[in-house]
Amino acid sequence: MSDVPNNFPEYYRHYLSLHQNNWCRRFHVFGQVATIAFVILAIKVNLWLLIASPFVVYPFAWSGHYFFEKNEPAAFKNPLWAKMSDWVMLKDILTGKIRW
Repeated sequence: MSDVPNNFPEYYRHYLSLHQNNWCRRFHVFGQVATIAFVILAIKVNLWLLIASPFVVYPFAWSGHYFFEKNEPAAFKNPLWAKMSDWVMLKDILTGKIRW
């Protein structure tokens, strides 16, 4: 695979190669759940808080990379596809396609 994936399926394969450690994936799941809870809270309390919702996952995800995976988060190079991949990986974990 080249340094820069040309399409999303290729990128997602690359993304998964950066998320091989179970604890790294677990931290991503915790972050996604925290994001969902934050969005619900923001809708109830103050809609302006929704602006921060894309960033709720990062302390969890980046901790997973720093402490367990020992690599650089994918969001540093392609934030949009990385965010999309976060949600696809969550779906794959919840459906049992990926072990966590």
